[in-house]
Amino acid sequence: MKKSNQEVADKITFKNLRRLYFFALWTIAITVILSQILIQYNLNQQLSDSKIINISGKQRMLSQRIAKEVLILNFVADKAESKQILHLKNIVSLWKTNQNALENGSAVLGFPKEKSPELSKLYLEINPVFSKIVTTTDLFLLNLEQKKNLADNSELVKIILQNEGVFLSKMNQIVSQYDKEAHEKVTEQRQIEYWIFAFTLLVLLLEFLFIFKPTNKKVEKLISKLLSSEKKALKLAYDTEIISEIKENSVKELKSLNYAMENTLLYSRIAPDGSIIHIGEKFAKLLNYTKFSSNKKFSEVLTTDEKEQINIDRILFEKQRSGWQGEIKIINKEDQTIWLDLSMVPVMIKKGELELLIVCFNITERKKAQREVERLNIENSTEKINQQKIISSKIVENQENEQNRIAKEIHDGIGQMLTGLKFSLESINLDDKEKAAVKIEYLKKLSLDIIKGVRTATFNLMPPELSDHGIVSSITKLTQELSKLTGKEILFYNKTDFDQRLDSLIEINIYRLTQEAINNAIKYAESSHIIVQLSHSETLLSIIIDDNGKGFDKHAVDKKRNSESGMGLLFMKERIQYINGRVFINSIPGEGTRITFNIPL
Repeated sequence: MKKSNQEVADKITFKNLRRLYFFALWTIAITVILSQILIQYNLNQQLSDSKIINISGKQRMLSQRIAKEVLILNFVADKAESKQILHLKNIVSLWKTNQNALENGSAVLGFPKEKSPELSKLYLEINPVFSKIVTTTDLFLLNLEQKKNLADNSELVKIILQNEGVFLSKMNQIVSQYDKEAHEKVTEQRQIEYWIFAFTLLVLLLEFLFIFKPTNKKVEKLISKLLSSEKKALKLAYDTEIISEIKENSVKELKSLNYAMENTLLYSRIAPDGSIIHIGEKFAKLLNYTKFSSNKKFSEVLTTDEKEQINIDRILFEKQRSGWQGEIKIINKEDQTIWLDLSMVPVMIKKGELELLIVCFNITERKKAQREVERLNIENSTEKINQQKIISSKIVENQENEQNRIAKEIHDGIGQMLTGLKFSLESINLDDKEKAAVKIEYLKKLSLDIIKGVRTATFNLMPPELSDHGIVSSITKLTQELSKLTGKEILFYNKTDFDQRLDSLIEINIYRLTQEAINNAIKYAESSHIIVQLSHSETLLSIIIDDNGKGFDKHAVDKKRNSESGMGLLFMKERIQYINGRVFINSIPGEGTRITFNIPL
């Protein structure tokens, strides 16, 4: 009767525990589901925020492109093609569409219509500037299309450039506000997740106290009862039939284990003197071991190389008590090289009777892979060394060409003019005053030409503006001189009124990089218009060189490292890295090239 009541009580207890267990599981499941719903909702919002920030950044880029296209069309107003005008119209249309989507929301892009008061205020502030640029650009395009009032376009260009800087500043504030609000959302989500996490931990704690702990006690009682029952059963298991069955099962298990070892492991049992006691089937197949070679030592079966045999015998002799593990190379009967990861374990069978258990792993493929990796590393190092040799030879070649050019300029230009000056001075006859006056006037003109030639040569070597006034003045002078010399339209804009002086080494490298980029645009790209823009922030100086040349395929140039153009780009990268800067090269065949130098301040 007591036993029956105990069973009923146990059933009731387990039912209650089961209910509590399911309740706890459902609570955790609901918590996880709610957490996932909240996370997915916030992730969707963050995705929308990232799209908005991306479009906002794109708006800044489009405003710069509008300013660039307007500048180019203004300088070629008489030759402006309908294709160029249509391209600018498309940019303006995309710009207006994006701005409208940002300001008023877009169901297609997933932009919300509602905005925070701060963003609404910023959009109210930027709207007049945006409208001014759009209106001015439309009027500019109308003048180009109708070929009327082209003289007014210069004023329109100034208005666009003035408002473009304000627009960029306001868009930066808008992007910063979007970023700030996104950060606040993430912070709020993190706090909610902490609360959910704390609640989940509380549920788990309560589950442990009221479910798992009581269940554990019940299980312990059941196990103790089972152990007691097992002891009683063992006392009754000494029956012959039961013992025989157990023995048969054990033999089957041993056979299965032996079969698995024979066909999966490379193992062998050997005596301390190196003779083979037993060798697994898989190991025997690998070594071509047969009953005809049963009288051979383990080292003789393992490899045909005598040096390796001596080494293996030495290891067996020295390490038979302590064991050994390492990699060995063997050569089989077919002269194939095999690498084994071999472990030798001493096993005491009986008192004073020792065996060695050999377990191996075939690592031949891994060794081949390691050799291939080493070969590729060597090839890569050789390629880098060859590339550096090419760079060094090109540098020396360029230095020699520059020295020859300077020597030729001095010899053919300045040298000949000095020789003419000397002969003219020697031929002056002071008695004939009229001829002497004519020669003196000629000598004055010749002296001015000599001075101009000397200045040109020294300017090419090291412009005095660079050491006297800094990088802005030297780039201004460079663009003016090259524009006069080549007849190209080369313009320079100091967009942020940068006037700082930098380290002389940094300034000369910036100057040479800019000079190289402009020369490439003139020489290779066949550009008619080149725009150099300089801007800066607290930590970065940026120089952008845009041209309307024929462009190039960057990947194709990278493959042709030995070509002059390919080496020019490589020299740029080497020089910019020397001053801890970065260079970005974007080129579209048929449209032009943009080179950006970013130098930390």
